[in-house]
Order: sequence, then structure tokens, then C-alpha cells
Amino acid sequence: MSEQFDVIVIGGGPAGYHAAIRAAQLGLKTACIDAWAGKDGKQALGGTCLNVGCIPSKALLDSSRQFWNLTHGFEAHGISASSPRIDIGAMVGRKEKIVKQFTGGVAMLFKANKVTAYFGTGKLLKDRRVEISAPDGSRQTIAATNVIIATGSVPIELPFAKFDGKRIVDNAGALEFTGVPKRLGVIGAGVIGLELGSVWKRLGSDVTILEALPDFLAAADADIAKAAAREFARQGLRIELGAKLLKAEVKGSEVHLAYVGKDGEKSLVVDKLLVAVGRRAHTEGVLGDGTGVRLDERGRVVVDEHCWTGIEGVWAVGDCVRGPMLAHKGFEEGIAVAELIAGKAGHVSYDTIPWVIYTEPEVAWAGKTEKQLKDEGVPYRTGSFPFAAVGRAVAMNEPAGMVKVIAHAETDRILGVHMVGACVSELIAEAVVAMEFKGSAEDLARIIHAHPTLSEAVHEAAMAVDKRAIHKVN
Repeated sequence: MSEQFDVIVIGGGPAGYHAAIRAAQLGLKTACIDAWAGKDGKQALGGTCLNVGCIPSKALLDSSRQFWNLTHGFEAHGISASSPRIDIGAMVGRKEKIVKQFTGGVAMLFKANKVTAYFGTGKLLKDRRVEISAPDGSRQTIAATNVIIATGSVPIELPFAKFDGKRIVDNAGALEFTGVPKRLGVIGAGVIGLELGSVWKRLGSDVTILEALPDFLAAADADIAKAAAREFARQGLRIELGAKLLKAEVKGSEVHLAYVGKDGEKSLVVDKLLVAVGRRAHTEGVLGDGTGVRLDERGRVVVDEHCWTGIEGVWAVGDCVRGPMLAHKGFEEGIAVAELIAGKAGHVSYDTIPWVIYTEPEVAWAGKTEKQLKDEGVPYRTGSFPFAAVGRAVAMNEPAGMVKVIAHAETDRILGVHMVGACVSELIAEAVVAMEFKGSAEDLARIIHAHPTLSEAVHEAAMAVDKRAIHKVN
């Protein structure tokens, strides 16, 4: 007889562990199955995000930023240091400690909330039974009234640039370099490519990013993308657009690339190659025969707006379903589904999900871009304000970037807010709150912002929508 639960969650990443904890908080007997192992071979909850994604990449970004400031930025403050160097082993070790702290924290939360954790891979069978395959090869089956699939995503591998874990790597491999590569090639100028490219550029690597699309950061607002590209170029980060990789071949200690650029076929030789062309849903082997759960053409679990698969008691959340592959989107879907299962009003607002790229400067946005509104025929007005006119930004020696507010031309309702600059990963939250409460540009303009703060750029950009910014010629 299988052990019976109210909820079984397959996957212990951001979407999965949030779903499990919230379900347990609501009094539901909950189990969570996850196969991720740490370097000690023990279960390491938290999925890609905590183990090789969001958290470790931010640790390296912060370490590399400190070194960059020491070698490039502190002089303006009157601070100098002779012959600075960085210990890559210590930097990576710090990252590992942070990862272990947070994966262990999830395990502690599971214990405190009485979530039963199973170590292994889970496969959904008929009648909401789940088969668990443990690392030692043993198998067992458990059952539940509700099953939540939260199996996440994996890096996309190119057939002509296969990962070898040494010279050609994915995001996980780029977090484990034991030294600074003299020449680093990056395929893909998306979030992962830009962030990890920035890490190693700051530490001294000669970085070239090849992006197949003709436009830089096509998902972002064009003005923000242009400003970000300008700052990256100043830092020496080479980004070649319209560059399609044809072949990557390891020759000794080098990787030889052949690609087609705007001027025809080209070649590039690097010491390490990071392939960061996106991620795909991790659903292989997750569904047994006869479950009735469907996958779409991209391998994602098909769900409705409430993350229900259409099969009684079966749900799916996070990267393995439609929508942006963002940890915080997965958080909210997991919580919402747990609340729906408990008979509460779970909900996720997909229109106001914030996007953030943790480069230097940071890039963040929520809502619609100008291009999207033009394509949809929506009348709008814009207001923008540069950080170079914000006292706090200049005092911090972080004057690059801007804030842009887009509002409906007739109702003044905020339709989108876009930023590039210091700490915009934090500033974007104000925009999301305003949009969630159906706020207008006038509302943002009337709210008192502390002085001197970076948030004054949001205030002035909102005022600029009505051409009344104080510290800018409108």
C-alpha cells in the first residue's frame, strides 16, 4: 500500500519548494521529491536557482564587482591599492558556502513545516501515484489527492557545440572555472550570457559575446537596451549581433569557432566557451503512460491560467509550463496552486512580472515596451529621467542609465516601467506595486520620494510623462 499524501510536489526548485511549504502551512500532508545532489552527494534542495543559477551567479557577480571597483572605480573616491589580485579558489569557495547555506535553509524549512522530502526523481503515474527512483537504484511509489509537477528546466545544448564540462560549458560550468580564462566566448546575449560574461570580464578575461538576433536585448524597451549596450561597450564587453554559430571544435586547450556574422563567415579562437542560448522545460521521463497530461511542441506541460493540467488533481508550475522562466514567477505559481488546492483564491498576475538582469549597470523592467504598445495600437505617453541628474547616483559614482515610465495617453494608467542603472533590481518593485494597484503616472509623481535616493529617478520620470520634471529640460 502506497503512503498517501494530500499533496506531492515533483521537483524541489523555486516553484516546487514554495508550493510544498505553502501546502504544508495550509494543513495539507505534503511530500516533495527532488534529485539534486550537492558536492557531498546529499540532497540539495532549491533546484537550479539555488545550486547553479540565481544565488551562486549573484555571489560571483558581487565578488567580481568588488574586484572591478578596486581596479577601476575606487580611484575616483581617493582609494588606491597596489597590485590587487583575486583568489579564484576563495571566490568560488565563498559561492559554495552561500549555496550550502541556502539549500540547507530549504531543508530546515521543510522540517519545520513537516514536509516529507524524498531524494530521487519522480514520475507521475495514473491515478495520481508517483514513482520515486532513488540515487541508489531503489524504487517506491507514493500517492496523493493532488500532484504538482515542478520539474524546472535545463540548458539548451547545440548539436554543433556540445557541452564537455571543461572547454564548452553551460551556466553551471561557467560558475566552476578554477582560473580566469584569457579568452572567453559566449553564445547568447541573454540574461545568463551577459551576467556570466560580466563576471569573467571584470576579473580580466577577454570576453566576446555572439548573439544570433539582430537586436540587442530584444525583449527590453529599445531605449533601455541602447543605454545598456553603450555601458557594456565602455566596459570592454564585446557583443556581436547577427552572429550565428556554425561550429565549435575543441583543439587542444582552445575552442575554435566558425560563425556567420553581418560581414560573412568569421572565426574566433577562445580558451573557454559558454553556451547560453536559453533553457527548455525538463519533462523527459516525468510522465508515465496513461496520465492524460499533455506536453506542447516545446515539451512544456500544458496548463490553463490556474496551472491546472485538465486532469483531476494534477497541476504544473514554474519553468516546465508556459510563461517566462523566472524563479519569482515560479514562486508565485507554486504558492497560488497550493492555495487553490486548499480552497483559497490563489492568483498570479502575469502582466506585472518584473524582469532583471544583474549586470553592471543592472537592467530591469515590468509591463509593456513601446514597441509592444505600438504593435497593439495602444495610445501612450512616455517620460524618462537619467541617473546622471540624480544626486545619490552621482555621489555613488554610478551615474549611468535612466528610468522610463510609459502611461496610457488617455487614462494615464502605468503600462510599463523600464530601467537601467545602479540598484534597479530593487527600484523596479515600486513600479510593480503601482501597476498592481492600477496606479497612474500622476500617482507616482505625487508620491513623496526621499532625497537623496536613487528612487528619485522614478519620481522624476513619472513627472516627465506630463512634461513637468524639475531637474530636466522637458
